[in-house]
Amino acid sequence: MRWSVLLLGAYGLFGARIAARLAREAGWRVLLAGRDARQAQRLADTLRAAADCRAELTAVAVDAQSAGLAALLRAERPDLVINCAGPFQGRDHAVPRECLLAGAHYVDLADGRDYVRDFGPALDALAHEHHLLAVCGASSVPGLSAAVVDRYRGDFAALHGVHMGISPGNRTERGLATVAAILSYVGRPLPWRRGGAEYAVHGWQQLQRRRYAGAGLRWLAACDVPDLDLFPVRYGLAELSFRAGLELRRLHFGLWLLSWLVRAGLVRDLAAHAGTLKRASEWFLRAGSDCGAMHVELHGLDAQGRPLQRCWEIAAADGDGPQIPATPAVVIAGKLARGEIARRGARACVDLFTLEECLASLGGFAIRTRYG
Repeated sequence: MRWSVLLLGAYGLFGARIAARLAREAGWRVLLAGRDARQAQRLADTLRAAADCRAELTAVAVDAQSAGLAALLRAERPDLVINCAGPFQGRDHAVPRECLLAGAHYVDLADGRDYVRDFGPALDALAHEHHLLAVCGASSVPGLSAAVVDRYRGDFAALHGVHMGISPGNRTERGLATVAAILSYVGRPLPWRRGGAEYAVHGWQQLQRRRYAGAGLRWLAACDVPDLDLFPVRYGLAELSFRAGLELRRLHFGLWLLSWLVRAGLVRDLAAHAGTLKRASEWFLRAGSDCGAMHVELHGLDAQGRPLQRCWEIAAADGDGPQIPATPAVVIAGKLARGEIARRGARACVDLFTLEECLASLGGFAIRTRYG
């Protein structure tokens, strides 16, 4: 099988993990792309030296937001583009549009709510015209979170609410794009649901404590994710919330304090300080752990009309947490290459893989799940 993938943001936090897994695919050509040619080449050399490398790897220098992308697409004609070059908050859909015009399927890891919401309406006609699949949000949210709800909603005669959260380990590597994405919504209004109606909360407020098996006690706060727009329509939910948290209290509550400055209008663009705040957080890298966790809690009624609540958790150790958001794109790439996805058009990352397929792809990492 000959299959060509262009990986944008290849040496970043998630891109490097996707690259390592795609490199194992025999007969594949993987273009490792980023703005820095030396970093891209260094990644290619490292992956080639691995015993399980079976793909053809080529380092490419390109800025995904420049005209150089269109030229690269015309020259290389990849079958698929995977875009890890976030953050996606505030971005338009120019990159996926260029990929579709060049005849390539497209997958990204976007977690920007507006970007994901508008993705289908902006690109669906073009994707169908070229008989291609364009997918956004192939990450922990909404890709994995939707797969979890789809897997377990059959346990309920009526599903009323979904409450989710995620907390990475402090020693786990953090990417600048991820930090910028978080800071973009801190202190800003977010649409949660309660009693069948939408109500506003503010990013990194609505504090809550939760104990995870394998990751311990964590503080969580309101987080902006595409699920807040997608799930009420997809599942008809009366209640919906999503929280995220930092393992170290000094960092979690420091960000909570900053959320009040944004909410009061004293700070306009916290994401503009992402580099500074990321470096400050790295002063404490020796504290905490390399264990992260995510939960999806469902509640509703059973077949007898009695209240029912269930919770799915996934926990990662040994710094393997970033493998979780990297996995949906890997699964979709493999299924497209094998001709196992017939759908075409532009859509959020739902209905394209099962929870079991995702967990099977995570085999070999220090990751475990539980449901009950």
